[in-house]
Amino acid sequence: MTDKNNDDLKNQASENTLGLNPVIGIRGKDLLSSARIVLKQALKQPLHSAKHLAHFSIELKNVILGQSDLTPTDGDRRFADPAWSQNPLYRRYLQTYLAWRKELHDWVEHSNLSEQDASRGHFVINLMTEAMAPSNSMANPAAVKRFFETGGKSLLDGLSHLAQDIVNNGGMPSQVNMNAFEVGKNLATTDGAVIFRNDLLELIQYKPITEQVQERPLLVVPPQINKFYIFDLSPEKSVARFLLRNGVQTFVVSWRNPTKAHREWGLSTYIEALKEAIDVVTAVTGSKDINMLGACSGGLTTTSLLGHYAALGEKKVHALTLLVSVLDNRLETDVALFADEKSLELAKRRSYQAGVLEGSDMAKVFAWMRPNDLIWNYWVNNYLLGNEPPVFDILYWNNDTTRLPAALHGEFIDMFTSNPLIRPGALEVCGTPVDLKQVTCDLFCVAGTTDHITPWESCYKSANLFGGKVEFVLSNSGHIQSILNPVGNPKGRYMTNTEMPKDPKAWQASSTKHTDSWWLHWQVWLGERSGTQKKAPTQLGNKKYPAGEAAPGTYVHER
Repeated sequence: MTDKNNDDLKNQASENTLGLNPVIGIRGKDLLSSARIVLKQALKQPLHSAKHLAHFSIELKNVILGQSDLTPTDGDRRFADPAWSQNPLYRRYLQTYLAWRKELHDWVEHSNLSEQDASRGHFVINLMTEAMAPSNSMANPAAVKRFFETGGKSLLDGLSHLAQDIVNNGGMPSQVNMNAFEVGKNLATTDGAVIFRNDLLELIQYKPITEQVQERPLLVVPPQINKFYIFDLSPEKSVARFLLRNGVQTFVVSWRNPTKAHREWGLSTYIEALKEAIDVVTAVTGSKDINMLGACSGGLTTTSLLGHYAALGEKKVHALTLLVSVLDNRLETDVALFADEKSLELAKRRSYQAGVLEGSDMAKVFAWMRPNDLIWNYWVNNYLLGNEPPVFDILYWNNDTTRLPAALHGEFIDMFTSNPLIRPGALEVCGTPVDLKQVTCDLFCVAGTTDHITPWESCYKSANLFGGKVEFVLSNSGHIQSILNPVGNPKGRYMTNTEMPKDPKAWQASSTKHTDSWWLHWQVWLGERSGTQKKAPTQLGNKKYPAGEAAPGTYVHER
């Protein structure tokens, strides 16, 4: 049972692990304010409340008499144990909970609350009801079975894990055994070296593994809030190794973890650092231009850089790949639910006072966006079942966060509120305006159907902002799995379409479905834009930029 439970946690982590969005947060004050609004509305609408209370009473009677047909939603793994459906007491316990939760949501849905207050009310009720789910209590049948199987040891182990998390993890259930991994030892192990370093980044060149390589190199730009080795996790999931096997000269940026001394680093600072790295890549490879890949906020940074190049008339980037990147910030998800002007200004002020935005704080906030998948699963596993946290590389990476300098955080918030990239010249970086229609290089854009951080429709609208030819690919996965999608994945599916209509749903309706990983489709697309074959270099770097520290470098280890 322990192994199966850990496998389930790993599967759910792959689907729901959050790539951190540096813009949005949820304050406790916002949640309390929404709760107060709901309570006040209950007093303002006594007849409405009485009607739903009566309806709940009728449903409760049906539950007690065994006449209720309430069941959990399909795919709700919390209640997969047969006892929830077969044992009369457990079934009534579960149905009472389901009836209570349903009635609360129905009350909000049909109240006189404004649309925004109703959405916030649903969110607060979800937090409350999911925390109070029967599966989270000691009555959980899996926990009871485990208690008797271990002679009570599972309870003692669970209490020990709880105490450790209170001391070492801010009271949050540990998602992963952090002692099971070490960057450079069993993560980020592809051969390479740092060939250039400035204050913001290290540039890593990977060692070719084929006799011939394509002449035009690829530079990978990760998000600033996460560490780069998501692209070189384990050997079987490594994007870097996939590229090297296909003869692509591969370089990756490893961002420095800023401190409060770097509070003034803004978007232009990062773009200037990237420009230096690009000049190094072209000097080392002898190519007059390069291909680039940007992921999430790294995609936003890369896009701004290309807009800057377009304004200067420089063509240093031949083709661009964007992974789960939103440039058109008109989001309609829980991520943006509490993103009003006041909360965003307060977020800017807090990060500037601290000098940085802590990635660990963001991780906690975003865990509460999907508490069943990112909190309560681990509560049950670690505390009720007494199991060790799972050993899973994706979760280790997700917990190995970095900070954002205050200036960049503030600019990301301003971009979220003003949405400048949809208007020519509304954003200025490095002294030049950005007009994405002037960015005419070919674009390969990837999004995920179940991505709740960068919804695929928003990624699609963002892809249509460019002036070049777009290849949009929709993967059947979430935020992280849209990147980590190795060839041979039996569950891998993706969609393509030769047309790019304005409406994303129209694109999806006429798209072609494929099996396996989108990496294969990207391999062909990138190969066509990587130039001719040439002999692979025998050493990394060159005389001016010699190979230094072995990959993964030094910046990745900074805390």
